[in-house]
Amino acid sequence: MEASIKFSQDVVPIGDLKVNPGKVIRRTHETKRPVLLTSRGKGVAVVQSLEEYEAAQEERAFIKAISQGMSDLKAGRTMTLDELDQRLGLV
Repeated sequence: MEASIKFSQDVVPIGDLKVNPGKVIRRTHETKRPVLLTSRGKGVAVVQSLEEYEAAQEERAFIKAISQGMSDLKAGRTMTLDELDQRLGLV
C-alpha cells in the first residue's frame, strides 16, 4: 500500500511534469508514494504509479465489503454455510 506523502519531497509544480514527465513518473515507482502536482502554489492533482493505484482500489473494495458484512451481521442478514453453498450453486 502507498506510503504517506512527504511534502518536502513529493510536491512538484505542474511545470516540472511538463518539462520532464519521466522523472516524475519514475519517482512514484521508486518511492511508492504519490506526487502532489501544484499550480500557483495550490494542489491540483496527484500522480501515482498504476501498481499503487490498483492496490489502493483493491484495499478500498475489501474494506467496503467488510463494512457491508458487518452491517449485514448487525441487521441479522445472515445465512448458514449450507445456505451459502446452495445460493452459489456449489451443492
